[in-house]
Amino acid sequence: MNYLERLTILLLLVACNKKSDVTPAPVDEKPGTLTYVSATLNGKSIQPFIDIHVQPEIKIRFSMPVNRSSASEKILISDLSGGKVNASYNFERNDSVVSIKPASSLQHLSQYKIQMLPGLLASSNASLQAGQDIAFATSIDSSRKFPALSDAALLDTIQKRTFKYFWDYGHPVSGLARERSNATPETVTSGGSGFGIMAIVVGIDRGFITKAQGLNRMQTIVSFLKNKAQKFHGAFPHWLNGSTGEVIPFSQNDNGADLVETSFLMMGLLTARQYFNSTDAAEVSLIKDINSLWNAVEWNWFRQNNQDVLYWHWSPTASWAINLKIQGWNECLVTYVLGASSTTHSIPKTAYDIGFARNGE
Repeated sequence: MNYLERLTILLLLVACNKKSDVTPAPVDEKPGTLTYVSATLNGKSIQPFIDIHVQPEIKIRFSMPVNRSSASEKILISDLSGGKVNASYNFERNDSVVSIKPASSLQHLSQYKIQMLPGLLASSNASLQAGQDIAFATSIDSSRKFPALSDAALLDTIQKRTFKYFWDYGHPVSGLARERSNATPETVTSGGSGFGIMAIVVGIDRGFITKAQGLNRMQTIVSFLKNKAQKFHGAFPHWLNGSTGEVIPFSQNDNGADLVETSFLMMGLLTARQYFNSTDAAEVSLIKDINSLWNAVEWNWFRQNNQDVLYWHWSPTASWAINLKIQGWNECLVTYVLGASSTTHSIPKTAYDIGFARNGE
């Protein structure tokens, strides 16, 4: 071994036995990505999250343990206006599950969202790259708001409020029932007025109004129907102007008689006729006027050339253009009952058998 070889071996031995006084560079560790896995609200895991209790327990699972302080900054509950909901945070499963509870009850029947913001850190410094929102809606407040009512008291309340629709919103000129309480204030309905008249009879009988009040309203209604309202072969249109009595067309060719709506009106009028049946002069006069309206309806004419069926519409400009037969089974049975009951313009039994009942079909 020559000198050069010996020197090389010596240098290598010295190098191997000497401790380095230079700190090694740290390894560049890439921590990976934190991901959202699943969520439950009060144990529910299937979206949409609706009907959620106003004191919910929200549990959010991540792919790895999260940084606790980061969780309270980056996982938020807010309402639709963006207002933050204060909440407490707890951690489960080695901090991979964040459990959140609002500090106070949420609003009933309201919408909220849980926001997981980008930058949420894991314990390993991994971070949530993409934000995640979870929407939820709270339940209705089912607690009792008013004193409990008995079944009888509840039915009384419903009956009185139904009556009040027809009484309070009756047209100020004609007294007839408006088609709507908050729109087209001049449009009154003939059939709806039949139900309104029935309600007036009930209102008197139940003591919601006096008999004198009810009689006064009935006199207004009947006088208007007799003297102002347009009629066609004794039948009324579906809609009328409550001040003038002129037809308001229901459709292009429905600008004249509506026999079914007329039936509902007559049903109410005949009920009132029987209810006010007394020797009082005002009531006797009312009964006489109702009878004149009742007797004027030409039920048999609406068979359209003596067919064994009644027709629903007739127009002064389009005649029988709608050409709609009144056939059952439906609410129009009353039209045939009244037509058969008329002492002035009655229909034959065959009109019912063949027209409404369709020979048993």
